[in-house]
Amino acid sequence: MQTFSDRVLKIALSIPKGRVTTYGRIARAAGAGSIAAQSITTILGKAYDNGVKNIPFHRIVYADGHIWVSPSHRKERLALYKKEKIELDKNDKIKNFRDILIEFN
Repeated sequence: MQTFSDRVLKIALSIPKGRVTTYGRIARAAGAGSIAAQSITTILGKAYDNGVKNIPFHRIVYADGHIWVSPSHRKERLALYKKEKIELDKNDKIKNFRDILIEFN
């Protein structure tokens, strides 16, 4: 039986290039309530530390379309968005957020 963490990782890995989803949508798709959204980064960070290096962190964004990016990873992260044709405005918000947002069943 898969754990919540297993399901979160599987969902995150399923986000296609050029598309995004939110922390809350991942939490709900994995079987938890929206409050569990706060645990998504921790779960994926642990998976990364345990060897899963292909997690598309840049495709997981806030519910309003804003991205999170640390100053130390900004250049790399912005390059990924550009490569996948995900456009950001000057406030680090995805321009066509609703059009590229993935909803899980």
